[in-house]
Amino acid sequence: MANTLISSVPDCPPEAPRDCPRCARLVAFREASAAAHPSWFNGAVPSFGADAARLLIVGLAPGLKGANRTGRPFTGDYAGDLLYSTLLTFGFARGSYRADPNDGLRLVDCMITNAVRCVPPGNKPLPQEITTCRDYFSSRLAHLPRLRAMVALGRVAHDQTLATLGVRKSLYPFKHGARHEIGQVILFDSLHCSRLNTNTGRLTTEMFHDVFRDVRAFLDQDHSTRPR
Repeated sequence: MANTLISSVPDCPPEAPRDCPRCARLVAFREASAAAHPSWFNGAVPSFGADAARLLIVGLAPGLKGANRTGRPFTGDYAGDLLYSTLLTFGFARGSYRADPNDGLRLVDCMITNAVRCVPPGNKPLPQEITTCRDYFSSRLAHLPRLRAMVALGRVAHDQTLATLGVRKSLYPFKHGARHEIGQVILFDSLHCSRLNTNTGRLTTEMFHDVFRDVRAFLDQDHSTRPR
């Protein structure tokens, strides 16, 4: 069953193929990584979580030594340490996170995806690459029938979400802690949980927890699509 919030792109699956050929620069960067580290995943990283999730977390793109290495979003780098510990704290994950896709960690009523599915040089996808990957993001949203909340980790994720939903960015400005009602879904904004943001104090653990505390409260009060 598709989400009525957005229509799926014809013939586009919700997950990019591991060897997605769409962006020449990203393909070349993936291939260089594969040559240097053949045991790494080195492909378009699939979303993590179940289609029945009411919460979708949207990151920027796989990290070179994180998801590009392990094949699971936010797994293997500092951003994942903070994100998964937060999800465990607020009941959106169960088990133990060990920065290993085989750690047995399970998400609860939650899915994690990225605005761009392949690792970009310098962690900075080009505007055209963001646009090119939008078909997969659109299809991902369309295949979440119970979706009620999204957390955008950073401005790129925020803008990709707004563009995919077809709404004007000026009506929903990005700001840490902001909450935007867009149709049947609430979009929560957060600064990205990167080492850069936390080391500089732009984002603290308390600030990050505040966002997910708001999400938890919203979903606990929501009964329209509560998992059965």
